[in-house]
Amino acid sequence: MNTDRIFDNTEIAFSLKNDSELERAYFLFKMISIQPLVRIGTAATNFALKANLPIEGLIRSTVFDHFCGGVNEKDCLSVIDSMFLKGVSSVLDYSVEGKESEKEFDSAMNTVLKIIDFAKNIEAIPIAVFKPTGFGRLKLYEKVGSGEALTQNEQKEWANVVNRFDMVCKKAKENDIAVLIDAEESWMQDAADDLVTKMMQKYNTEKPIVYNTLQMYRHDRLAFLKSEHQKAKEGNYFLGYKLVRGAYMEKENERAKEKEYTSPICISKEATDDNFDNALLYMIDHLDCMSIFSGTHNENSSYLLMELMASKNLKNNDKRIWFGQLYGMSDHISFNLADKGYNVAKYIPFGPVKDVMPYLIRRAEENTSVAGQTGRELSLITKEKKRRKI
Repeated sequence: MNTDRIFDNTEIAFSLKNDSELERAYFLFKMISIQPLVRIGTAATNFALKANLPIEGLIRSTVFDHFCGGVNEKDCLSVIDSMFLKGVSSVLDYSVEGKESEKEFDSAMNTVLKIIDFAKNIEAIPIAVFKPTGFGRLKLYEKVGSGEALTQNEQKEWANVVNRFDMVCKKAKENDIAVLIDAEESWMQDAADDLVTKMMQKYNTEKPIVYNTLQMYRHDRLAFLKSEHQKAKEGNYFLGYKLVRGAYMEKENERAKEKEYTSPICISKEATDDNFDNALLYMIDHLDCMSIFSGTHNENSSYLLMELMASKNLKNNDKRIWFGQLYGMSDHISFNLADKGYNVAKYIPFGPVKDVMPYLIRRAEENTSVAGQTGRELSLITKEKKRRKI
């Protein structure tokens, strides 16, 4: 099969954007490409929101509408429907971060349960998602993972976290909707991993419903995947994994330096890329008991997975393999893959404008720091503008 440069087709990539949306995307990525501007813009936005200045309308019509689907799940429907016409599914991601109270954790769980209910009759939403720290405190995961004794209150708190995971995974299984559980900082991840493994043992008995996330910028994740595979074979259950490169690199390296331990992050970008691709190779060889959600904006890794599928004579729409990107980014990958019949899903963040700002700021900073990412977006948009004679 010829996978030759399909991602260069800008007509397919931007088929859902009208001329003014294309211009807005060009403007946004141009701004994001200027690092000092991102820093100043971030500080100014945070200040304006804290001071209750009336800037929500401006945020909504620019950066929010480009990277988010809406303020609630119903608000996202027009985006979901139009993408599905092009063969791209949606993962509704309630992107509210940094909450700390039991009430807020229950509210996050109820939102995910509501999304599963909302999605069960919508073919375009086959997958749900949540973050472990949406359901419990980071410090609590850290304490559980390190094996420290919990106080009576903390034991109760942890039982609540386990219960929230269980309720969501149970509902996902009942409605035949996959649930992706995000990975976060390495120092809280052990407790989250153990909990997700328990959910897999319980709910992945016929096929993968519960998916964990592997951040492949961590040099220990391939070994972790192999040991989890061994456990699954012995326990006779299925594995689902979302593969990503990772989103907390600076924070991870800084903490390792400060606390004087070896950083869990690969020594170079090349080592991370190799790690990611080796995980794809391993998983494609074991599709009898595992499913892949390849969450990447990297063209080479996407081409590699396409080639691996072709070499195994797998259909493009083999239900055990999904490609995933974020809404507002890498449309050249998502829509060109969907055009060739692959399973593709876009993460669609949603939530109140003010609450979603930490997510949007992270996206802007990530785009600024990932070498080549913004430049690639800009060159493709420029190419499409020329094609349309804008």
